[in-house]
Amino acid sequence: MTRKLYVLNGPNLNMLGRRQPELYGTTSLDDVRTNCVRVADELGFDLFFEQSNAEYQIVEWLHQAYREKAAVVINPAGLSFGSVPVLDALLILDTPVVEIHITNIHGRDEAHRHSLTSTAARAVIAGAGVFGYELAIRAADRLTAIDGA
Repeated sequence: MTRKLYVLNGPNLNMLGRRQPELYGTTSLDDVRTNCVRVADELGFDLFFEQSNAEYQIVEWLHQAYREKAAVVINPAGLSFGSVPVLDALLILDTPVVEIHITNIHGRDEAHRHSLTSTAARAVIAGAGVFGYELAIRAADRLTAIDGA
């Protein structure tokens, strides 16, 4: 049986590589996707990788992940800090959720320091740059194995 993995990206991550490269680096989201496909294939995941600037779309994908019993890696981006709808959708999941932040949000300004959505995650990876996506997929793999899924 193939395991499903959703890698979801929130607002403005479509601008990765161009937006504030001093914070987020110069790697594009397409490059991140390519690496995520490689790692997911290596670990035997069927990967669903998407980005949206719309909160409702992230919620819809989380509902889809629930129906498909998929593990989730999510970079909620700006939705991290105040989206109750995304938090509620994450709390529905009974599969591992790993939250990723490219920057170390704990070392940033007050507005970017406290992720509401992290409360629904089994693990949080922050500050490893885009390499954090690979770490998050590997964490989802381990957590899935621990859960026996």
